[in-house]
Amino acid sequence: MWIRRYPLLTGTMASVILVTGGTGLVGKAIQHVIETEPAGSRFGKKEGETWIFVSSSEADLRDAEQTRKLFEKYKPTHVIHLAALVGGLFKNMKYKLTFLRDNILINDNVLHAAYTHRCKKVVSCLSTCVFPDKVEYPLDEQKIHSGPPHESNFGYAHAKRMVDVQNHAYKEEFGCNFTSAIPTNVFGPHDNFDLEGSHVIPGLIHKCYLAKKNGTPFVVAGTGKPLRQFIFSYDLAKLFIWQLREYDDVEPVILSVGEEEEVSIKQVADAIVKAVGFEGDYSFDTTRADGQFRKPASNKKLLDLIGPFQFTPFEHALEFTVKWFLENYENARTGKK
Repeated sequence: MWIRRYPLLTGTMASVILVTGGTGLVGKAIQHVIETEPAGSRFGKKEGETWIFVSSSEADLRDAEQTRKLFEKYKPTHVIHLAALVGGLFKNMKYKLTFLRDNILINDNVLHAAYTHRCKKVVSCLSTCVFPDKVEYPLDEQKIHSGPPHESNFGYAHAKRMVDVQNHAYKEEFGCNFTSAIPTNVFGPHDNFDLEGSHVIPGLIHKCYLAKKNGTPFVVAGTGKPLRQFIFSYDLAKLFIWQLREYDDVEPVILSVGEEEEVSIKQVADAIVKAVGFEGDYSFDTTRADGQFRKPASNKKLLDLIGPFQFTPFEHALEFTVKWFLENYENARTGKK
């Protein structure tokens, strides 16, 4: 048995940062930020860094041996672990065991490979769905395990909760520098716009686009009343880079806009209608499930640690995302190919 204590990532020594799920929404955003921010800046690429963005085509992370070979190939010193089986409300409700089992396998294999390959730091991506259904708001980092998660996504939520448990166990037994981030609802370029399995914003963007193209009504599932905090993927990417380089504690950090930035699903749909330029019939199907009404999360810990941070205004970020989708429709993840 060996115990490790590693310094934070500084960029002054050779570092290999492996990003699992690197071709997805957040992985692509991290790649964009690393490549476009000034070199050597707080969020830009540092001297001596090599960033590697991998997808499931390189390794099925549910398989321990494929995961081991991936780590052998790239020999990462640091890992941002984004890979997961993800989906929207209705997919989570339909495939609870699949979401539980696949994500437990992925997470366990990645963390164990990081441990056996002596990685200096791992930041894993959780979700606000890990929080209890019955809880006092706002959500904060101390409330993750204080009750069962919402019934609609308990498979995914329990698998993600276990990452926090494993991080603590690896730290206590082996001194590993493993931690996690808890983003609120993420959106941006390179999202999954598949109508079957997407989250609310990309799903509504695609649905509204098709309604405009085909001259059909735009119908939004649910009442439109639930409230959510949405974070633009480029903003979240900067926060992941900050956490990798500057945050050195096992306890998770909520990465989010402030509670005052909550918007309703109706406000989201209204903004999408405007950005897409849809002028047809637009309504809400109130017979469909809404999911949790609201789950506001506090970003106080984040702001206390990172200092002043400028989030992209929601409507600007949404317009940018819609524009990207319209310009890249043929190559976007729409489930039509």
